[in-house]
Amino acid sequence: MLCQVPIRSVRAQAYTVPTDRPEADGTIAWNSTTLVLVEVEGGGCVGLGYTYAGACIAGLIRDKLAAVIAGKDALAPQACFEAMQRAVRNLGREGLAATAISAVDTALHDLKARLLALPLVVALGARRTSIPIYGSGGFTTYSDDELEHQLGGWVAKDGCAYVKMKIGSEPERDPHRVAVAKRAIGDADLFVDANGACTPRQAIRLAHIFRDQGVSWFEEPVSSDDLPGLAMVRQHAPDGMDVAAGEYAYTVDYVRAMLAAGAVDVQQADATRCGGFTGFLGIAALCDAFHIDLSGHCAPALHVAVACAAPRMRHLEWFHDHVRIERMFFDGAPQPRDGRIAPDLTVPGNGLVFKRSDAAAYAVSEAA
Repeated sequence: MLCQVPIRSVRAQAYTVPTDRPEADGTIAWNSTTLVLVEVEGGGCVGLGYTYAGACIAGLIRDKLAAVIAGKDALAPQACFEAMQRAVRNLGREGLAATAISAVDTALHDLKARLLALPLVVALGARRTSIPIYGSGGFTTYSDDELEHQLGGWVAKDGCAYVKMKIGSEPERDPHRVAVAKRAIGDADLFVDANGACTPRQAIRLAHIFRDQGVSWFEEPVSSDDLPGLAMVRQHAPDGMDVAAGEYAYTVDYVRAMLAAGAVDVQQADATRCGGFTGFLGIAALCDAFHIDLSGHCAPALHVAVACAAPRMRHLEWFHDHVRIERMFFDGAPQPRDGRIAPDLTVPGNGLVFKRSDAAAYAVSEAA
């Protein structure tokens, strides 16, 4: 029988992967994505977690967070989470510090499950065996043909009942792009994501145009920091269109404020930003208390287990960049079936095996 299992080591390494083509949304453009991998060892097992953030947090993890949890009980990830939260008090709990803690926390929960020889979803407390996904990409840099091919593929090949596209770079073109996307996906639901590019009045105007085109979800129509603006859009959006936001929430407190403001129909959260699985499940409990559905943002291979453990969970984002990287870097990444993904119940932990040799070419050097 396991008693306390001391944490022996914490390793962190950043990997930067170029995009397969230029990408942009309503507010920024990018040409690469950085994954920061964390491995926590204890009791002869290694837990694996990660975040999508800046490469600089690898040093924060190795130099500060590792020292905070060294020797602590690997079977008590929540206690480690609290210790890490205290350790970054003077750095600020949000932003990069939150992503660093998130990566370590997800590794700790994976380590605990592996030590107990349980699938991660079972260790977290399974509520379901699979979760719906929505295909996500449709970047504003895409041509009409690229948009049609990508979004249509998620429906035809992966069985997705919902797909999402980016808007906001050129608002005057967005109704045309939405029409192209809707033509490609047929009866599937279409979501749009402005990444905070609009003012409230612009967003309300677009919401009514998009609703006539069959859009059922408007994500971050205005900045998530503008809670009165979000609430205004939600109040004036047409029937049948959900307003969603929350991917930039780094703390449970932020989500509590968002829910209290009546800002969203569907709350989003990202375990790679909001404090890992400990933070995500805290947010899930808040959503349950407010009777608001929760949707997981990005990183589907990381989220699949916690999504199957959280109450009021609607779906997960099958984000193009992250799906591509997770397939490159991990054996055991989930595969869609009829628009859903499922955790592997035949292996302990999260079921991911890091393909170190494949990832090595993308490693960020210490000098960088």
